[in-house]
Amino acid sequence: MTTLIVTLSQAPWDAATLYDYVLTPDGSTVAEHSRVPLALLPQLERAGGVVVALVPIRQLSWHQVQLPVGALSRSFLQEGGEPRLRAVLEGLLEDRLLDETAQLHFAMEPAASADGPVWVAVCDRAWLRGALHVLEQSGRPVSRIVPEFTPQALADEFHVIGEPGDASVVCASRGSVVAWPLSVVSVGLLNPPDTAAVVAEPVMAALAEQLFKRPVTLQQSAQRCVQALQSSWDLAQFDLVNSGRARTWKRLSAGMLGFARSSRWRPARVALLSLLVVNLVGLNAWAWKEQSRINAKRAAINEVLTSTFPSVRVVVDAPIQMAREVALVQRGTGAPSRHDLDVMLDAFGSIAPENSAVNAVEFVAGELRLKGIQLAPEYVTQASFKLQPLGYRLTVEKESLLLKQEAVP
Repeated sequence: MTTLIVTLSQAPWDAATLYDYVLTPDGSTVAEHSRVPLALLPQLERAGGVVVALVPIRQLSWHQVQLPVGALSRSFLQEGGEPRLRAVLEGLLEDRLLDETAQLHFAMEPAASADGPVWVAVCDRAWLRGALHVLEQSGRPVSRIVPEFTPQALADEFHVIGEPGDASVVCASRGSVVAWPLSVVSVGLLNPPDTAAVVAEPVMAALAEQLFKRPVTLQQSAQRCVQALQSSWDLAQFDLVNSGRARTWKRLSAGMLGFARSSRWRPARVALLSLLVVNLVGLNAWAWKEQSRINAKRAAINEVLTSTFPSVRVVVDAPIQMAREVALVQRGTGAPSRHDLDVMLDAFGSIAPENSAVNAVEFVAGELRLKGIQLAPEYVTQASFKLQPLGYRLTVEKESLLLKQEAVP
């Protein structure tokens, strides 16, 4: 998935403002980098890429705080949500900040825990919102905000960045991240240990070796941006979560596009496609087998009907037609059937309570109506359940009991 990393610039943001950008196709290599006006930044919307904003080290301040016990618990966040957590951070950092906390934006380190110190990045809220708004208005909405340096990346490294006359040394020192002007004095105050590595931009390599008195590792600014992209930090927190759902859908779509287009996910895509094909073929084979079994059973029932009753030439509903033919045979031979009055009376007598009397009996088209007998609803339900195996159903209609035929399960 192609990613455009744009380094946020200071205000004012106008047509002449220049932006440093890096284009990476896979999040680890640099395909293109330059410094151009806003209008000339690459457009990635059609290509399915994402835009990541990079906050320069000079725009951030870093602080370590110890959160109160339970500040990150689920119940705490459910009761007050993110505003409550931000209020906790404001209380912890109020004495360390020069500006009013309401004018600042806070972001905590990923997977923060109240069991130990937590890193918090702080920057000017109005500046960050303005910079993001400019990118969004230009058709480049930001999906993620990353810092140029993180305390974790600076644990054992000193970075020399910038150009001659405006160079800085960046490191983690005394529970913070500092960016001091590069000089003999600053290097002496930082007092880097002998085991610390020094990373410098090519243009500053010679001066860095002279001041630190050790070999340096070369790293271009574009490579540093890609390295920042690989961190798990995201400064878009609290009120900068890009309106919740929109940001979530943006990340989901970016992840799906990355899975669909990135070459490193090709084996997974092939495996997933193979799994879907195998399941589809297996499901169709199972459905065909079940349909064949059902058709075989239906054909067997039809065969029994046509062989037992040769007069039936067209089979529409075998069970109903067979019941009709059996009834005709019974009537022709004089044998009783469950359609007859005496059979239905015997069935009712098997479930009728003792000493029960019936005032009148009506028998029409296989339905027996008994008048003058009163049964409790619970008794009628139980009686109907007992009659069900015999092919009858007992119900109450007005002041009568109705016994009629029902298909035997």
